[in-house]
Amino acid sequence: MKSKQTASISLHNPSRRTAIKAMAGGLAAASLPFVWTSSRAAGKRIVVRDDGGIYTKAYGAVYYRPFTKATGIEVIGVQANAEPTAQIKSMVEAGSYTWDMAKISQPAILLLTSGGKEYLERHGLESDANIAKIPKQYMSPFGVGTNVYSTVLAYRTDAFKGRKAPDSWKALWNVEEFPGRRSMRKYPFDTIEEALMADGVPTSQVYPCDLNRAFKSLDKVSKHIDVWWTTGAQVEQMLTSGEVAMVTTWVSRAQSAMANGAPVAIVWDQNLYGCDNWSILKGTPNADACRQFIKFASDPKRQAELTEYFPAGLTQPEAFNYVKPEIARNCPTFPENIKTGLHIDAKYWLDHQSEALERFNSWILT
Repeated sequence: MKSKQTASISLHNPSRRTAIKAMAGGLAAASLPFVWTSSRAAGKRIVVRDDGGIYTKAYGAVYYRPFTKATGIEVIGVQANAEPTAQIKSMVEAGSYTWDMAKISQPAILLLTSGGKEYLERHGLESDANIAKIPKQYMSPFGVGTNVYSTVLAYRTDAFKGRKAPDSWKALWNVEEFPGRRSMRKYPFDTIEEALMADGVPTSQVYPCDLNRAFKSLDKVSKHIDVWWTTGAQVEQMLTSGEVAMVTTWVSRAQSAMANGAPVAIVWDQNLYGCDNWSILKGTPNADACRQFIKFASDPKRQAELTEYFPAGLTQPEAFNYVKPEIARNCPTFPENIKTGLHIDAKYWLDHQSEALERFNSWILT
């Protein structure tokens, strides 16, 4: 066994992140200018699937309640499983909507709009003044980018006190120069890309992934991996307790450990990033109200207010004009962080997830 743990490998992608500690206490939701293009629609309501925890808290203060005040349309945030594609398909096929829209990833959008049937509305908001400022890589006809998430290498600074600290994926593989207990994700997504970059593949050449090369690279480090983690909570606990010196992790978990006082640092070089989007369920009778909400939530200054709660992956470049510098440096889309990152190729994983899962599951047990 390559793993010192016995947890079984799930064929379902566990949640990237859960709640992270609020960065700076409460936020007064200042009212920003907003032009409502139809009647105030008193009595209307939209239900939005979000990530729960700090996201629901921050979105309530920054988006939901101010939107209701501006338009008369109530917004209810509902937490649900990560990547709830099956739930969305069921609602659309039944024509019965528990939610009107959802915050979902680019891979989820592809799953919901490929194969001959579309389960999401085409939002048609590309020409909106604010939405037009969002970089194309965060946009699709079915989703408006709202948050960028990253996978990074995190390490305990006390484990490297007085010597060189890890600075790349190669450091995780280099046990001689960077000794200490190590942990990686027990799942091929992200892990394959990390293995290729550690083996010297430039970010521009990672896709399509050379699986043979990736597994040869993993063979070199596997005996040095002390824990193959399966949940974000597990990562946070290991970083907080000092159980491991370094770990591949969703950045929110490292940030949460840091916010709780753990001596943790993040390596942003060659981070892997993806984008969550506001998407509208196909056929919902409240689609127009959802479009108004998306426009409202895409204002750069309003988006910047999220950073009073957590270092959000802001999709509006102009938003950084309104963010405190010490917080901006921890945001996934801060220019210095994103410029060396690798945008996850959602189409590649849509086409190759079964092959990679089968091979990884077999490899991890040998």
